Amino acid sequence: MNKKFEKLGFYPADILMPKGQDMNKWAVVACDQFTSEPEYWQAVEEKVGADPSTLRLILPEAKLKDPNVESIISDINASMKKYLDDGIFETMGESLIYIERQQSDGRIRHGLIGMVDLDAYDFTPGSGALIRATEGTVLDRIPPRAKVRRNAPIELPHVMLLIDNPERTVIEPLTAAAAGMEKIYDFELMQNGGHIRGYKLSAEQIDAVADALEGLTADSAMQEKYGVSGVAPLLFAVGDGNHSLATAKACYEEQKAGKTPEEYLALPARYALVEVVNNHDDALQFEPIHRVVFDIDREKFMEMFMAAYPNAYEGKGEGHVIEFVWEGVDTFYTVPDPKVQLAVGTLQAVIDDYVKNVGGEVDYIHGDDVTRELGAKAGNMGFLLPAMGKEQLFKTVMADGVLPRKTFSMGHAQDKRYYIEARAIR
Repeated sequence: MNKKFEKLGFYPADILMPKGQDMNKWAVVACDQFTSEPEYWQAVEEKVGADPSTLRLILPEAKLKDPNVESIISDINASMKKYLDDGIFETMGESLIYIERQQSDGRIRHGLIGMVDLDAYDFTPGSGALIRATEGTVLDRIPPRAKVRRNAPIELPHVMLLIDNPERTVIEPLTAAAAGMEKIYDFELMQNGGHIRGYKLSAEQIDAVADALEGLTADSAMQEKYGVSGVAPLLFAVGDGNHSLATAKACYEEQKAGKTPEEYLALPARYALVEVVNNHDDALQFEPIHRVVFDIDREKFMEMFMAAYPNAYEGKGEGHVIEFVWEGVDTFYTVPDPKVQLAVGTLQAVIDDYVKNVGGEVDYIHGDDVTRELGAKAGNMGFLLPAMGKEQLFKTVMADGVLPRKTFSMGHAQDKRYYIEARAIR
């Protein structure tokens, strides 16, 4: 293992790549997208057919409540083993992959695929780990994901980590060098996912990445960016896939039980494959994650909302402005004296109180139109939140720990990570 990465919590990985496959059918979007749109996943199913695909290696969260979910998980683990046995994968040893993802808006997002050390990651609020969660982790979302990973021989990542690199010293030099690099893949992504290209880094480029990342951990960098000194550096902030990374951590902790440090530090499950993206990438846009509450008593909810914020009023004003949608109504409410920093925190407190004490079910929705459509259906309410500026992210995590859960999303649903690469975890 490359010694230059030892203090960074990030390493080149033995990456499993599909060989000789129809990549358009192979790559599918992150499992936590389109959860309230089963027709999306049905269209993916019809496109893939019987061909090899990562669709057979993941559990779309739209199926989490399927009565046969345990059987589906068993099939997933069996498909992983079959793909390995059938030689569908080839291994790229000790590698980093530079990727260029053309999004649905035509912009190019730049990323770097490698693996992180889960011992350097902590999702506890206020943690001083090198790799930190950016939002509150919902612990009850981990067990269903753990059921898939616990017996899985391989992992496929949709985790995206962010680095705060305004000088653009880590990933951007690879953009300039891409024309002379070894291209691994270049294809259109299904379901309006855009286009993606992948390139293998040379040994010299890998070393340069390590040096640049190390520079981001320097105390001088912490002083310049956050005005703090002598504190634990924050190198990677989880941008997408927080619960997937937390699941990987939980499964690794399970495997550690009863083992000596020498034994558990050698476990393949100690690491997780991720994509690293610069928070200053011009293509990276923070989108709000909206809420829809199903089976809701609208009058009771509004009663609880106004009780929590007696000065709130209908209309747009100064303070936290949230769009409310229900059957036949689309309006705004303003909370002029917010108790927390972000509008999502103002709203989430009431939703949590309502669901706990009254009932209903909340889903987290990417996209304004989908939220309005679902919120307008009988028995539902939709809530559209303003976007958070991405420049607030690292400073807020350094200062306050974590943001409210599901505060932001990096781009539209179809622009999320698609599963392509894999890694053995057993």
